[in-house]
Amino acid sequence: MTRFRTVDLLVTVLIGAAFGVAYLGYGQLYTLIGPLTAAFKPAEGLLAGIWFLPAMLAGLVVRKPGAALLAGMIAAVLSMLLGSQWGWGTAISGLMQGGGVELAFLLTRYRHFTLPVAVLGGVLAALLEWAWEKLAYYQEMSWAFSGAMLACFLVSGALLCGVLGWAAARALVSTGAVDTLAAGREHARVAEV
Repeated sequence: MTRFRTVDLLVTVLIGAAFGVAYLGYGQLYTLIGPLTAAFKPAEGLLAGIWFLPAMLAGLVVRKPGAALLAGMIAAVLSMLLGSQWGWGTAISGLMQGGGVELAFLLTRYRHFTLPVAVLGGVLAALLEWAWEKLAYYQEMSWAFSGAMLACFLVSGALLCGVLGWAAARALVSTGAVDTLAAGREHARVAEV
């Protein structure tokens, strides 16, 4: 269960790398919506869950301890190396986001990969990322606004990371592309019944 096979590692790295490149475009979205969120900065948190997706997807598909954290870190570090506007802070975000998702799977001892666990992973990732951003970027933000931002982060983590990540993993598994991974094998067993 805990040993990574070559295919597990390759899929984890591929997920992280694909999102690391995609993050460059997604980072530009934050620049574009800046004028829209200027009046209520906490609203930016509504888009945060997308950043947690590589960790969730790797965790749900590969199902090995460390896969979520590794994919989150690869995505963040690659994004940083490619010129993310947040610099080295991006790597810390990857640690927080991947760590939050990983924690949800750890709490179930890597035995449950259900929608509620995915939502919990998104919420935990959101909580850790919010704490990091409050410390690094928003120290001057009032606690009322920080609380509103936390609420936005939690909703986004639950929906954009948890629900969307779970749906994306199910869609990927149904293609047969990951049949050699734990999620693909489980899907095949269920289909036989």
